[in-house]
Amino acid sequence: ERTLRDKGTASLSLRELARDLGVSHAAPGRHFKDKQALLNALALVGYDRMAEALEAADEPGLALRDRLTVLARTYLGFAIDNAELLELMYARKHNPDAAEQMAAGIDRTVGALARAVAAAQQRGEIVDGDPEQLTLVVGTSLHGLASFAATGMFTTEAAMQTVPELVHHLMHGLTPR
Repeated sequence: ERTLRDKGTASLSLRELARDLGVSHAAPGRHFKDKQALLNALALVGYDRMAEALEAADEPGLALRDRLTVLARTYLGFAIDNAELLELMYARKHNPDAAEQMAAGIDRTVGALARAVAAAQQRGEIVDGDPEQLTLVVGTSLHGLASFAATGMFTTEAAMQTVPELVHHLMHGLTPR
């Protein structure tokens, strides 16, 4: 991950990875058939780490506004601290052989958001409707902000300060009341 963070996906190679790890140049080839297999493995590690962070931060007893704020800040923090990994996780260049694993990784990452939405629906905090569609709205909003922050379009501080406003609009929509 350090090599990915320092040099990006374009510069990452199995040979360079071997050099950074202090192993023979052939050693990574025993674990990964090619660079894409390495990138796929890194993306899966990213999904696992993000899911673990979200699961650790999640507080199911909170009202949805507070729960989403906690989850959004966690997602955002992960994105900012792991910008190259986030880009790799959501790249479309994954090997088709890894599609099922990538989908499972995404599902696990989105799981905390899905559980928050489902619980809020059960408590009557948000509208009835397809929970997958509602989770998609929440997840894409958070990911958009995280992507902006990870690529430097927002400072970390500005992005974190935007979270309550984002959650407010997710909870209340954009129409005047």
